[in-house]
Amino acid sequence: MIKPQDEFESSYLEGRNSVFEALSSGRDINKMWILEAAEGQRLDRDLAAILREAKERRIVVSRVSRNVLNKMSTTGNHQGVIAQVASHDYVDIDDVVDAAFEKSNAPILLALDELKDSFNLASLLRISDAAGVDGIIIPKHRSIALNSIVSKLSAGAIEYVPVARVTNLSQTLRDLKDKRGFWVCGTDMEGSVDYDKADYSGPLVIVVGSEGDGMRKNIRQCCDFTVNIPMTGHVNSLNAAVATGIIVFEAVRYRRDKTKAD
Repeated sequence: MIKPQDEFESSYLEGRNSVFEALSSGRDINKMWILEAAEGQRLDRDLAAILREAKERRIVVSRVSRNVLNKMSTTGNHQGVIAQVASHDYVDIDDVVDAAFEKSNAPILLALDELKDSFNLASLLRISDAAGVDGIIIPKHRSIALNSIVSKLSAGAIEYVPVARVTNLSQTLRDLKDKRGFWVCGTDMEGSVDYDKADYSGPLVIVVGSEGDGMRKNIRQCCDFTVNIPMTGHVNSLNAAVATGIIVFEAVRYRRDKTKAD
């Protein structure tokens, strides 16, 4: 029942939010492990709801002890439920862009340049879902992938934000500019424009650099402009997800206000 670490991370979901959202979105689940209730007690409301939904969908469910779940868990926070699923599907970049343009003539995408931290990717999934970002682009190599840890930390957002995995991020950015009419905005501490003074009009890709190193040179060269966040405190750097969240919501505000003005 216990899987090798790399296989386990790519095919298992942990935690109530992650499993419930996977059920709600109709994602295929092969099997589920749910904490068995103590003798003479009932399952709490959340686990009981998950169990009912699993039975309605005829998913194989094993009721197991907390010790079994603890041994299976890679996140250390299974919350009484683990589900086995197929590896999370990535979406073709063309499908992401086509779907984005069906919703709006000025979609927003995020491109993550070799981001490596599960917490940051999960946070960016949640930010994207909350802000209405149309999709995320990640490179296939030297980048964090969608796995059970990211899924758990995303609190279900992974089910609603499409993620495209591309071989060559710089080429993808050039294609989005030349063939689909996107502007590319890079995020950088030395960016040429303050984030609250930039023009975020039109189809837009916001590029996020890796933790510590920022954007690679070839990715920076694809940017039409770069933005920075002026800071006055003693600590001169923000977490990648926090900084991106500030910029994304500023872009959304700018576009909303511009639409009202027009």
